[in-house]
Amino acid sequence: MSPRGAQSDASGPSSVETLDVKLEVIVVPVSDVDRAKEFYGRLGWRLDQTPPGVVQYTPHGSGCSVQFGPELTSAAPGSATAYLIVSDVEAARNALVSAGVEVGDVFHASPNGPVDGLDPERRSYFSRATFRDPDGNTWWMQEITTRLPGRIEGGVTSFGSASDLASAMRRAAAAHGEHEERTGERDENWPDWYATYMASEQTGAKPPE
Repeated sequence: MSPRGAQSDASGPSSVETLDVKLEVIVVPVSDVDRAKEFYGRLGWRLDQTPPGVVQYTPHGSGCSVQFGPELTSAAPGSATAYLIVSDVEAARNALVSAGVEVGDVFHASPNGPVDGLDPERRSYFSRATFRDPDGNTWWMQEITTRLPGRIEGGVTSFGSASDLASAMRRAAAAHGEHEERTGERDENWPDWYATYMASEQTGAKPPE
């Protein structure tokens, strides 16, 4: 017997392919809640209002939060690994180091393994840096400015913060300057060009030429 309310037809209105689901919280195992609060507060993350026994922080510009507490998980403290997305990994690393956080050097992925420094072509997904909280939970910072095709649903464009929007506008301005050099003409319709370029970064679509 099917669960009450379940649809037997996977292509029907209750199909999992069309179910709107958003990742809300990642639980991080820690051994000392007060020590963890000091660390995640130092990252500049927002401390949210939560029920007793639950501590929740949300990174600036993120729709997903981090929780920890004495009864939230039986996982070993320090066993978690998660990714953070930034638009400029060098700037993010410098800001964290200035806040007293120990962050590894920037490196980039290559066919032969990790290589020191930024990706020479500054390709999305390649440049990274890591840091750990006091328990050893690992956070990877990955520089992403242009998403791979299909990672963001078509027509959905959003920015988590004013700084992310400003970075996207600067990249669009630089690309638009190259566009005007190629055409040899001033583009009076630059707002539409900017908008199309910024949307293409997020959806992985072909950018305007």
